[in-house]
Amino acid sequence: MNPRSPAVGFVLVCVFLDVLGVGLIIPVMPSLVGQFTADAQHQSYWYGALVASYGLMQFVFSPVLGALSDRLGRRPVLLVSITGLGIDFLVMALADSLALLLAARLVGGITAATTSVSTAYIADITPPEARGRGFGLLGAAFGLGFIVGPLLGGVLGAIDLRWPFLAASALALVNALYGGFVLPESLPAERRMPFSLARANPISALRALGAARGVGGLLWVFALMVLSQFILHATWVLTTGLRFGWGPRETGLSLFAVGVAATLVQGVLLGPLIAWMGERRLVVAGLASTVLAYIGYALVPQGWMVYPIILVNLLGMAVGPSLQTLISASFDPARQGLAMGALNGINGIVSVVAPLMGTALFAQVAHLPASDPRTAVTLWVGAVLQLVACLLAVREGRRHRRS
Repeated sequence: MNPRSPAVGFVLVCVFLDVLGVGLIIPVMPSLVGQFTADAQHQSYWYGALVASYGLMQFVFSPVLGALSDRLGRRPVLLVSITGLGIDFLVMALADSLALLLAARLVGGITAATTSVSTAYIADITPPEARGRGFGLLGAAFGLGFIVGPLLGGVLGAIDLRWPFLAASALALVNALYGGFVLPESLPAERRMPFSLARANPISALRALGAARGVGGLLWVFALMVLSQFILHATWVLTTGLRFGWGPRETGLSLFAVGVAATLVQGVLLGPLIAWMGERRLVVAGLASTVLAYIGYALVPQGWMVYPIILVNLLGMAVGPSLQTLISASFDPARQGLAMGALNGINGIVSVVAPLMGTALFAQVAHLPASDPRTAVTLWVGAVLQLVACLLAVREGRRHRRS
């Protein structure tokens, strides 16, 4: 795999734009929802519903579009998805009601196949022994999205809440046009699989993923890790606003720091870390580091103290790509789209559960003073989930050594 090729560049930009959209929403969306709601409690519930609707569509359609890419090729699915993402951002920029925002989020969840199909594309063009590096580049694009997205959302959102969505729409549509010229197909016709809705529905896809040798336990590790992360994402603005008095600017800067750390680890340090520790040990170490980081977030009394914790938790940024590498290695080339679609489907279903769970928890403490330790309830829940994931990863590592 040549990371400088135009095709790889386009795929990385696809992931970047997908995460950019999420990053844009984190500092801006709660304020936008607040324009259509009467109080903080209704704002919290509606924000959770919008994020959950995106995740529900992602859960249902990611395996379908991943399987379609196994049948039709990666190129057409990527181009259609990134175009739909641009339209989604444009509708959100023009929305004048909660109903229209909800409709846009549903479309956005359907077009979120960019992540799973992009992962399958990288798997197509990368030998198994170098796949960790390829997924690390995807992780770096993910991190860059979290650098630019929250920063762009915070800066432009301070001027007008609609501007970040207009900027994201323009970027997505220009990238789709660019991809039409430079993106070759990565899946040869002889390696394609027939499409079947029975095989591509999310439940069947997850069953197939869990039945693969050595994958079942790793799926629980992945699901618990993602659930913890998504609860944090869904409530970060609300929690830091209550505890530290942060607004869009401060929230954007904190997520900018997370993106810088993730890009450094996944784009530069991941290869040496895997060579040194191996994927399985790296997963355990990263999860243990994240448990301590969440506890630190919950205990610090001042907002500036969040930044040293972000920088110390570098190993935590390597968990996702390491798990993807372990799971991808269990599937043949013709099924990478379905496998990565099912994995992204886990992200989708967690995207439904986490915002509803996180915002419901936060709504119970939203009336408390900033000094009350209960205001960090979502952080404590996240720490427990990461701890359980870490213990499961240790057990899976022992099973792997025995087998």
